[in-house]
Amino acid sequence: MTWIDSLLQSQPSWTNFAIFAGLGVTMLSITLGFVTFAILAERKVMGYMQLRHGPNRVGGRFGLLQSVADILKLLLKEDTRPKQADKTLFVLAPVIAYAPAFLVIAVIPFTEAFKFTDIGVGLLYYIAISGISTIGIVTAGWASNNKYALMGGMRAAAQMISYEIPLVMSVIGIILFTGSLNLVEIVQAQENIAFIFLQPIAFLIFLIAGTAELNRTPFDLPEAESELVAGYHVEYSGFRWAFFMLSEYVYLFALSALITVLFLGGWNAPIPGIGLNEIGLGAVWFTIKFIVIVFLFMWMRITFPRLRADQLMEFGWKVLLPIALANIFLSALIKELFF
Repeated sequence: MTWIDSLLQSQPSWTNFAIFAGLGVTMLSITLGFVTFAILAERKVMGYMQLRHGPNRVGGRFGLLQSVADILKLLLKEDTRPKQADKTLFVLAPVIAYAPAFLVIAVIPFTEAFKFTDIGVGLLYYIAISGISTIGIVTAGWASNNKYALMGGMRAAAQMISYEIPLVMSVIGIILFTGSLNLVEIVQAQENIAFIFLQPIAFLIFLIAGTAELNRTPFDLPEAESELVAGYHVEYSGFRWAFFMLSEYVYLFALSALITVLFLGGWNAPIPGIGLNEIGLGAVWFTIKFIVIVFLFMWMRITFPRLRADQLMEFGWKVLLPIALANIFLSALIKELFF
């Protein structure tokens, strides 16, 4: 039983809603804070790797308030809508794209005690809900009444279908080893050894497919500036455009946390038996692993060039899918022989 469960059971039923609302606002504040400084961190890392300074004016030499200034600019910017756009869908699309990104955080266990909900099919919930964001992107492309926006939405749908399959298949090996879809049980199964060592192929597949799901370089075809002038959100401005960017970075938060849980042992100490989990350092271990994965996503974006659309599709179907299938058979064989 977590501290949240104990709190809910000790309170009258009519106060439970207020408790959940407070927890939701707290998690929203944490994710928004992450988004603000993740954007800054990405720009600074990009600057250092490309021998530039990055933001270094607003907020001192490190530009700590640059992202805050950019967010305020977007919130105050005029919200425009094309005359021929579908008004209802145009307004709903950013919300549909963002809401699932925040909902999936509910099932991620950050420590053994700090988790919002502990459902038996947490991994399945994450995969199912995260796919809804693509509907928002396709809706934005259709509702904009712009051929470039529509092409970006179609690319997003094709990309999601192509890379969702190997992404799901890559975690089947973990499900075979643990016999569970519960994320807490998956972390507990890694108390002695992290799954990144038992499932290195699955980790690489999940990382690549996850990058495609995030629409980040080198898989940012739905918003390719060179040929689609920003793609599905080309007609959006102000806070509605900010919702799409917010969705991307909240998914970066959620996916990095999920990789930490599935492959890096979550809150478990990296060296088994050193006994530091007992003194409350589980959150520290989780945070360190989480930051490493976030940095890895940033490094990939800065390093690799964008793929062509045909290369993107061929890589998903002709490379990742066969490797994911082979990894399932290999995982089953290892489980049968050694577990």
